[in-house]
Amino acid sequence: MNVTRAMGAAMRRIHVGNALSAFGLGFTVPYLYVYVAQVRGLGAVTAGLVLAVFAVAALIVLPFAGRAIVRRGPLPVLVAALVTAALGALSLGLAGAAATVLLSAAALGAGQAVMQPALATMIVDCSTADTRSRAFAMQFFLQNLGLGVGGLIGGHLVDTTRASSFTLLFAIEAAVFLLLVGVVATVRMPHSPRIEDAPARSAKGGWKQLLGNRTMVQLCVLGFVLFFACYGQFESGLSAYGVEAAGISTSALGTALAANTLMIVVAQFAVLRFVERRRRSRVIAGVGLIWAVAWLAAGYAGLGHGSQEMATAAFVSTYALFGLGEAMLSPTVAPLVADLAPEGMAGQYNSAFALVKQLALAVGPAVGGPLGASLHAPYVVTFLLFSLGITYLALRLGRQLTAVQDQPWLARSSRVVTRGGASTEPVAAEA
Repeated sequence: MNVTRAMGAAMRRIHVGNALSAFGLGFTVPYLYVYVAQVRGLGAVTAGLVLAVFAVAALIVLPFAGRAIVRRGPLPVLVAALVTAALGALSLGLAGAAATVLLSAAALGAGQAVMQPALATMIVDCSTADTRSRAFAMQFFLQNLGLGVGGLIGGHLVDTTRASSFTLLFAIEAAVFLLLVGVVATVRMPHSPRIEDAPARSAKGGWKQLLGNRTMVQLCVLGFVLFFACYGQFESGLSAYGVEAAGISTSALGTALAANTLMIVVAQFAVLRFVERRRRSRVIAGVGLIWAVAWLAAGYAGLGHGSQEMATAAFVSTYALFGLGEAMLSPTVAPLVADLAPEGMAGQYNSAFALVKQLALAVGPAVGGPLGASLHAPYVVTFLLFSLGITYLALRLGRQLTAVQDQPWLARSSRVVTRGGASTEPVAAEA
């Protein structure tokens, strides 16, 4: 067996945790703007600041989260993040003043940001090179399912004429996070190295070590482009482009977002079987090409001269193609981050990559929003080139990876996994 029963039981609880955390996020985040601006009557500026606070809080805490995970382990850090997020959600549902709303949003945003690398590190600790791709694919599947179900249920609970309905919404979200504390508290994590010697291995030293890993730095650059060209455009530039250039209705935009989620849910495990036996670098390069086709479809939707029905179909296809690429990335990129991390440093590497994602999600809308709304052709061309850039960067990264990092199935025969770019370690084999 590749994993023990204990590791399998732990992994099941971790997956429940991923689903619950995503459910909590999807439950309230889509309605934050309406809640702050209209229900609490604090205006559009304050509502915009709340959304910005989410990103800023994540950027502040993630550099410290990695070091905390390395020193203390992912489980205590996850519990602290969940309690912080629960307090933030509960206070947000009760807040009436702008200052209280912003402080509550900061707590909720910081807690949710730290959940991601903590859960990812728990997956690393409970998996081997053989099982890691499938574990991260399951994580991504459950996250999207949780987001979709949470958003659907939350939308039926809220009533903009009753602030109490939003208070109930945030109270349920807080309860979900506290429930998750109970779930993860029962997880028995396998032993994994922790770095306890503080002065010699300071947080600064940990970041210096990470930045000295050229392969990881290249992967972070690639990750920034991936998130900037896809996730950073979903609800900003691409939606603005669709409405302004292609005349897409709000209902059609909702259909496009649903097509994205549906593609991920339906295709995830079929795609997994396809990518498991292929080089990771080439899979990522293939995603760049798929997304280039997606941007061509978007270009036809907004710049072509077809019927409105054809434009809508092309626009929905753009989101579906993005979903196909996302399904290919989930069992590829996150396991690669783990395999590049030296022993005991997975938390630092996961947090660094989460920080890169947050930066891309902060910059993406700021750049894509104005472009998509007013400069339609330059917008499509820019992100078409970014997608082709993904292919180039992925192939370049492939030349830096060891054979087992790029083709993890080789570990089954060699029983050796190369981690951190320079060292080799045996994969735990079990009877």
